[in-house]
Amino acid sequence: MKLALVVLFAIAGLAIAIEIGLRVVFGFGKPPLYVADDTIGYRLAPNQHTRRFGNRIDINRYSMRSEEVEPMPTPDTLRVLLLGDSIANGGWWTDRDETISARLQRRLAPVAPRVEVLNASANSWGPRNERAYLEKFGTFGARAVVLSINTDDLFASAPSSVKVGRDRSYPDRYPRLAWIEVLSRYLLPQPEFSELETRLPEDKDIVGANLRAIAQIHDRLLAENVIFLLAMTPLKRELGEPGPRDYELKARQRLLELTQRDRIQYIDFLSSFNRVEPVETLYRDHIHLSPAGNELVTEAIAQKIEIEIE
Repeated sequence: MKLALVVLFAIAGLAIAIEIGLRVVFGFGKPPLYVADDTIGYRLAPNQHTRRFGNRIDINRYSMRSEEVEPMPTPDTLRVLLLGDSIANGGWWTDRDETISARLQRRLAPVAPRVEVLNASANSWGPRNERAYLEKFGTFGARAVVLSINTDDLFASAPSSVKVGRDRSYPDRYPRLAWIEVLSRYLLPQPEFSELETRLPEDKDIVGANLRAIAQIHDRLLAENVIFLLAMTPLKRELGEPGPRDYELKARQRLLELTQRDRIQYIDFLSSFNRVEPVETLYRDHIHLSPAGNELVTEAIAQKIEIEIE
């Protein structure tokens, strides 16, 4: 009996130690949460503060990965709004001080007495999500808006909240225990949605729908006298030979024609990334950028903004 109690207490102690370790060391048990949104589809839940693998993640009241901000900047503040997907957001793998927005804020610091770079982004957002965010929240008095996309975003689906609370990458509540999150996220298969749940109305020309969203963002900002900069990073497999696939080349050409027609300030990082050797240093996986990739993007955007605000 005594031996059984000793074993039971030992197991309980080990379970508690593992739970505490998973929470304190890795940040499991408190993932970034999402909320469904009727127009945007989904966004990061407001007012969150957590750590994942030691990286700090702060989400303000406007679902930005930024510190709390006032609706409008002070007269001596240069405010820039960065819109984007997981590349702009930085995800759990990027500390709050190493995101593109944080780097850009430091890089632009000499330009004005005060610089604020706001980061409105979320995993897998596309141009239509970003347009909807602008329609819901506005520009926050930004002097410049940067739309960060990657090649896949030209094929992004219409805003939907289907994934929120169903896809393990878009939780809407905390798991009861940290080890439950580890099991569900890394060891158990991803729950499948029914065909009915995933069948959503979609434009037959998905690329065209996303290009229209970009054009509408530009038109709005032009009317408000706000600088607009479009920046597109390539997928890792697009670099080198054979380069982008045929359908990507066609979509890229359509985007280029849009930027030329509407005179949109556009940075396509395909050529500049291709000049870096080895290209692997720019990526952490097939699409997300490494610190070196973030720095290259930051510098190019900063230079464009400096020219535009002169």
